[in-house]
Amino acid sequence: MRLAKLTAALVAAGLALPALAAPDAATLQKLLERMEKLEARNAELEKKLEARNANLEKQVKELKGESEAIAQGLDSPRLSQYEPELTVRLKAVEKDALEMKKAAKIAEGLEGIKVSAALATVAQQAHGLPDGIESGRSQLNYRADVSVELPLAPVGDIEHKLFAHLRMGQGLGLNAAFSNLGHFASAPNALAFRASGASPDDSVTILGQAWYQAAIPLPFLGFKPYSRETLELTFGKMDIFGFFDQNTAAGDESKQFLNSVFVHNPLLDAGGEVGVDANGFQPGFVASYLNYFDKTQPWRLSVGLFGAGDKGANYQRSLSSPLLMVQAEKQLKLFGGLSGNYRIYGWNRSQGSDHDGSKAKHTGVGASIDQRVGDGINLFARYGKLVKGELPFNQALTAGGEVSGSYWGRGADALGMAGAWLQSGKGYRSTTATAWLDDDQTLAAFTFTPRGAEKVAEIYYRYRLSPQFEISPDFQYVTNGGGNADAKSVKVFALRANIAY
Repeated sequence: MRLAKLTAALVAAGLALPALAAPDAATLQKLLERMEKLEARNAELEKKLEARNANLEKQVKELKGESEAIAQGLDSPRLSQYEPELTVRLKAVEKDALEMKKAAKIAEGLEGIKVSAALATVAQQAHGLPDGIESGRSQLNYRADVSVELPLAPVGDIEHKLFAHLRMGQGLGLNAAFSNLGHFASAPNALAFRASGASPDDSVTILGQAWYQAAIPLPFLGFKPYSRETLELTFGKMDIFGFFDQNTAAGDESKQFLNSVFVHNPLLDAGGEVGVDANGFQPGFVASYLNYFDKTQPWRLSVGLFGAGDKGANYQRSLSSPLLMVQAEKQLKLFGGLSGNYRIYGWNRSQGSDHDGSKAKHTGVGASIDQRVGDGINLFARYGKLVKGELPFNQALTAGGEVSGSYWGRGADALGMAGAWLQSGKGYRSTTATAWLDDDQTLAAFTFTPRGAEKVAEIYYRYRLSPQFEISPDFQYVTNGGGNADAKSVKVFALRANIAY
């Protein structure tokens, strides 16, 4: 019976002879031995498989328990010494990711915000002032400025921003002495600042500027990437010279020339035509059209309306007798592609102040030019003429330039030189001028007959100690002060320190 079963199994397994012939005894014996080995091997494999299955089941249970422990640990924000190492690592990675995300949100919120701060100190000493002057021949002052530019979320294609400027300082420098003497260049220290109404002991911070500006690409509702024209609208409290009479070589008293006749057009600044408040600012509105179809040589047209005068500049009656300014400017590439800016402008005040204190309509024209003529040479010139009205001086011309220290191995340094010619007005020359020797104009005084022009020269050297710290020795020379041919020449020595960020 066993043989028959074996034979049938062999036939089924394909081990029998093709003809299914009955095997002999030796062959059957070999087959039986082979079957026994196979059965033994099969039993051994079954035992190993059972052991492996048991081990796998144990490992699965362990992994399941560890997974549950990790899940429980991640559900809790606290760390425990009994938690799996993987939980601790995952929590550390999660913490780092959250901190990076938080930092990214802060950076995104601060994107586009611009902040600048500066502290400038000036020490000045004058030689040649009349005997008995009460203002002092040596003065020290400081001024600190902080400005913030905050971009707002765009409205369609319109980009807009807010700008604020804080200023504080103490000391009037030698400005009071020059003003009392009747000098046209009455501010040899344009950095001097003391908030209006403050005593010399106070250092009051004022909000100098606070304005809003919108930049509208033209044509309106067009496709912005194709736009090559922009309309800029600005309103608020501002410094008029940030929008008119700009100049790259002579426009920053903290780094360049100190005398106000070189910082801005003398008629507008020293002559008082801008009509700013006691702190040097005023409310206004500016509309500006910028055309940059030729990106290398753009041009701009601007018109501004500003509150001016004793009451107009300080928000009492800002629109009763405003200052109207118009300006056309063009950037040119000359001298082998070097940049230059050319500006012409005009102004009108319905109630300007003549030299005798009377009110009259004032109209003037001016120009401001700066042009690079070399890699390290930047020249400038300004001209102003009062067409209608009578100031102590009715015409002014300033010219000069700045030379980079790269020519003598000090690329961050600069040497600046300039001269000014301030022609006394016809009406002023027909009067007798009075100069005072004290600040409150109550003591000694002398009179003189104005004629000719006041002349001013200035030279400075800006030495960089570090990217944020510069010092500048400065020298000014004034002759025929106030148009007084008998006036002594005045020499002003100064040392300026400027720290800016």
